[in-house]
Parts: sequence; structure tokens; C-alpha cells
Amino acid sequence: MSRKKKRIERPLELDFKYKNQEISKFINYLMWDGKKSVAQSVIYDALEIIKERLNEDPVNVFHQALENVKPIVEVRSRRIGGSTYQIPVEVPSYRQFYLACHWIITFARARGGKSMAEKLANEIIDAYKNQGSSIKKKEDTHKMAEANRAFAHLRW
Repeated sequence: MSRKKKRIERPLELDFKYKNQEISKFINYLMWDGKKSVAQSVIYDALEIIKERLNEDPVNVFHQALENVKPIVEVRSRRIGGSTYQIPVEVPSYRQFYLACHWIITFARARGGKSMAEKLANEIIDAYKNQGSSIKKKEDTHKMAEANRAFAHLRW
């Protein structure tokens, strides 16, 4: 019998401007204290800034940035015989999306800048160009998994 809880997929409303499910999830991850309208204005302003700077479709830039940041493998701790091993495991698609969004939002909040929309736009543009803090985080995660590849046989 598995101890893991089954993951429940719930229907999600599409965002009202772009009718996109990924943007809607990103808004929910960005939201603080239940202030969804503030999170929506931040992401929409960021997408407008991206449109002005790159002269490309901001939704495509956003999707490509997320694809560039998504990790393929990560390490999980597993305790075996009194010692803890970092075991590389493949990341499920829903967790890939969550980690990519989380890293982009975290590093955007840590950036210097005038407004959150501007900081978020800069982080998304950097991720789109395969540079910046969130891409570095992905590369560090992959390096850690590669370094601990010897323990892959301990996977459960």
C-alpha cells in the first residue's frame, strides 16, 4: 500500500485576458494574501513590458521562458542504514511547472528594480534568453543530480 497521497486535479479557470491555463496558474503562484487582482495586474503589466521590449508575442515568450527553466532531474534525500544519500530522480511534469514558476517568481522578487512587474518582466526575458538566476538554479540542480548519479540505484 502506497503511503503517498493521490494527486487530485481540480479544474482551473482561464485568465480573462489571454485565456491561458499556465498564465492562470502563474497568477495563483504569484498571489499573496489572496490578492488576485494585484497579481493579475503585475503579470499583465510584465507581459506588456515584454511585448514592448522584444516586439514578440508575450505569451510565447512566457512559455519559452518556462520551458527553459523547467528542471528534468532533481535530488531527493533518502536515509539508508544510518546515512543520508542524495538520490537523483526525474521530476514529474506538474512539479517541473511548479519549480519553474517558483524560481522565476523568487528571483524576480529578489531583483532590484522599480516595480514588481518590471522585475518579473526582466526575469522572464532573462529566462527566455537562457540566462539569469532561474536558469542558474536549474543548472545547479542538474549538476547536483549528475554528481550524485552513483546513488541512482538506491531509487525507490
